[in-house]
Amino acid sequence: MKVERELRMAEGDGASSYAANSRLPRKALLEIRPVVQKAVEELYSSLSPGSTMVVADLGCSAGPNTLLVVSDVMRTIHAAYAREGTDDRRAMEVQFFLNDLPVNDFNLIFRSLEQLQNLSTEMEEMAGPPCYVAGLPGSYYSRLFPCQSVHLFHSSYSLMWRSKVPEDLSNGTHINEGNIYIGKTTPPNVVTLFREQFENDFKLFLMLRYRELVYGGRMVLTLLGRKSEDMLTHGEVSSMWELLAQALQSLVQKGRVGKEKLNSFNLPYYAPSLNEVKALIKEDHFTIEHTQIFESNWDPCDDSNDDVVLDPTSSGDNVAYKSIRAVIKPLIVNHFGETILDELFIVFASMVAKHLEIRRAKYPVIVVSLKKATH
Repeated sequence: MKVERELRMAEGDGASSYAANSRLPRKALLEIRPVVQKAVEELYSSLSPGSTMVVADLGCSAGPNTLLVVSDVMRTIHAAYAREGTDDRRAMEVQFFLNDLPVNDFNLIFRSLEQLQNLSTEMEEMAGPPCYVAGLPGSYYSRLFPCQSVHLFHSSYSLMWRSKVPEDLSNGTHINEGNIYIGKTTPPNVVTLFREQFENDFKLFLMLRYRELVYGGRMVLTLLGRKSEDMLTHGEVSSMWELLAQALQSLVQKGRVGKEKLNSFNLPYYAPSLNEVKALIKEDHFTIEHTQIFESNWDPCDDSNDDVVLDPTSSGDNVAYKSIRAVIKPLIVNHFGETILDELFIVFASMVAKHLEIRRAKYPVIVVSLKKATH
């Protein structure tokens, strides 16, 4: 699997697109809004008049959530400007970079730029700083910016994705039989491969961003993770991927998918615990300003906090068709072909419904706000 060529969300803005089925990431953006606002306000107050604040959204994908990030940052800046009641900041400008892999649906972003232009015009009319937006294709596991050129990095629902499937899995040295991620039958050495890939990727990510951030620059990172060190706690993301693997296994049993085809499919993914994230952050590089874990229901349309799911069948359909299909469809189609897609998600929806009959399932979401150390 070539991640830079294959990893993307479902394109366009139709009924089955990621843009139309990304309510879970949106809820996360709303949850962490105060954290982002605090980082932006502190950066704004540290800049001298006439400065350009550079902000980058890493793993931006496409759709309304992309615009929400930009508008939240700009409205925070404008509110800070209005509180000052001075003209000193009128010369300030904001440069916003929207980054994702080259296969991302940047065309949808560009078609949405008119909304951002309207926002920028609105800000200027209220004497706020203008905002300039540019797309930036490329992997955030590589250098993206010159040294000390970025004030704020934001990334939401992206850093669970790895730069590649662990090599010893992709080349067949080890086999994760019947699984696509870490399941109950995943061998311990394969779990170690997934964990080591995360550690290598995240250390590289932090080193690259450290070089690109100005001193005192900020990062706000939000990613799916685990509440504990247990890889298979009920309701966590590994359980969801295990259900999708079981749905694929059912197609193997029907002869619709080859067993070898399933065994050669592994996700470039790892959902860490908060402790695993914190252990990789070097204190001489970054200060940890804030951490938190909140939970989000598997069903993107269910905002209830009750333990019992009232309609597991409906929730199963929502998980399958209003969330996971839009995320995983391109990878499934590329590896298995499009002919199994509808059948696979019918089976998956049914399995999720049975899982939710036990009790409500939730994703733990990790939030980390970092400040680059000053020297």
